[in-house]
Amino acid sequence: MNAEAHKPVLYIIACGGRPAGDLAPFVSERLAEGWDVCVVATPSALKFVNTLALSELTGRVVRSNYKQPDDPDVLPPPDAIVVAPATFNTINKWAHGTSDTLALGLLNEAIGLELPVVAVPTPSSALAKHPAFEESVTRLRSWGVQILFDPELYPLPSPNVGPSAADLFPWTALSEAINGLRNTFQPR
Repeated sequence: MNAEAHKPVLYIIACGGRPAGDLAPFVSERLAEGWDVCVVATPSALKFVNTLALSELTGRVVRSNYKQPDDPDVLPPPDAIVVAPATFNTINKWAHGTSDTLALGLLNEAIGLELPVVAVPTPSSALAKHPAFEESVTRLRSWGVQILFDPELYPLPSPNVGPSAADLFPWTALSEAINGLRNTFQPR
């Protein structure tokens, strides 16, 4: 059996936020750590990610849509999932079981499969205070999702002023959380 068969599979789900445009270095680091990385983008994330560059980097197509039922899946099943960035919209839909995109379908399945998931929400400071968002974060955490969300540790962008979400995104904290994932599962 070759070494590729023993690599743990990490899905990186990118939502439509400016940090999605900075995925390539993050993906490269995960590959160097021995992960088999697959990128899934929400339809809104496609405005930010370079799908060709990410496909070349991972050796796998960047998926954004559901496949046809009889088509084979081009990605191996995940051992762990990262949502970076996780938008206000995705967090709220996910916490309420909506599966209207491939990304949300995978995230909802991950709850049922009890896969380790780390999500980094990047709402504006105003949206972070919305009661639905606060309830959604609490709900996802209660289901075992590791949410890197603490405005004191990871500052949020203010609407239309100051640093952008891309400038504030906690890539280092996310990398540390992923390193901790290796102890939570047995790769296939």
